[in-house]
Formats: sequence, C-alpha cells, structure tokens
Amino acid sequence: MVIRYSIMKPDLLDIICCPVCKGDLELRDAQSDENEIISGKLVCKNCGREYPIEDGIPDLLPK
Repeated sequence: MVIRYSIMKPDLLDIICCPVCKGDLELRDAQSDENEIISGKLVCKNCGREYPIEDGIPDLLPK
C-alpha cells in the first residue's frame, strides 16, 4: 500500500499570507512536478521574510 501525501499546489498562493505581517507571498526558486510545488521558497512582498518549501510542505513558522 502506497500512501501519498498532498503536496503544495500553486492555487494555495491565493490563500496563504505571511504569518507575521499578513502580506502577500511570492514563490521563488520553485521546482515543481506536474502541478505541484516540491521545493523553493515563499517570500513576503511586504516585509521580505522567507519561508522554505521542502518536500512539498511550506514551513510558515516565523524564525
């Protein structure tokens, strides 16, 4: 039995925002497979904070 976890979809960018300032996030350095984002980073257009995407999972915890 193979369990497949949901990987980040580009449509998610319309929903999520920076957890610190609530600014819009921009996807940079993305690597994708079909219609799924596997790695890259999300950068806040307002405050400039960066959030990595690894194995299709965005890490939106402020550092």
